[in-house]
Amino acid sequence: MKPARLMILAVAVVAAGLAGLLAMRLTGQKGPDLVETVIQREPTTKVLVSAENIPVGSRLNDKSVQWVEWPNGSVVEGFITSDARPDAIADVAGSVVRLPIFKGEPIRAEKIADSSSRIMSSLLPSGKRAVATEISVATGAGGFVLPNDRVDVIMVRENKDSGNFITENVLNNVRVLAIDQQIQEAPDGSKSVVGTTATLELTPDQAKIITVAQQMAERLTLALRSVADAQEADTVAADYLLHGGGKAEVQVIKSGAIVKSSASQQTK
Repeated sequence: MKPARLMILAVAVVAAGLAGLLAMRLTGQKGPDLVETVIQREPTTKVLVSAENIPVGSRLNDKSVQWVEWPNGSVVEGFITSDARPDAIADVAGSVVRLPIFKGEPIRAEKIADSSSRIMSSLLPSGKRAVATEISVATGAGGFVLPNDRVDVIMVRENKDSGNFITENVLNNVRVLAIDQQIQEAPDGSKSVVGTTATLELTPDQAKIITVAQQMAERLTLALRSVADAQEADTVAADYLLHGGGKAEVQVIKSGAIVKSSASQQTK
């Protein structure tokens, strides 16, 4: 055999050997380790929540509340849990709702009153009084005043000396507890719900003020306020009515137009 052929054959054998050795090393090499990710579910607790939207003054029952699984990390003080009160659904049955509760919202003790309480008294915060005043469509913001709304009470009275009418705010930003409603039939046969009496949440002094204003006024009007005013103070009132005289912020109206506005108008 020629030397050239022997050389080529030797090179081929060596190359084949190297290729086999490399293949053996590759097949024997371990692949990358797989990392197994384990997702653990956070422990939960059953929390009593509202099964529907519940308005102020409603009574709870076994259909309006339900148990829902709640993450332990999100359970805060005030929630009613099955661990602490397993019979809570039966316990809260008949309780009166003091503040609106929305579907899925946890039931909290401060939003409900004991079932043995009378509805109106349970809606009143400590130190407050419930006082009723007559209203109509004309004096009750067109019938749009509803429970839990905020209103100003405006007194319209006649100045005995001049014969003009005076208007003034006697109460500001007070909460409406309830509206006594009745069905009124229109001339075309349609029916609407119209409130005839509004019950207001007042302080003892405010209750005295509106009692005096009811005696003095030609009429009292409720001016509906924005829901954004709920955080403003509700203690601003015509305090001079408590003492039978003094100064007040008044407007004098003649023939439908304001002809005088004064902060020193004496009561007549």
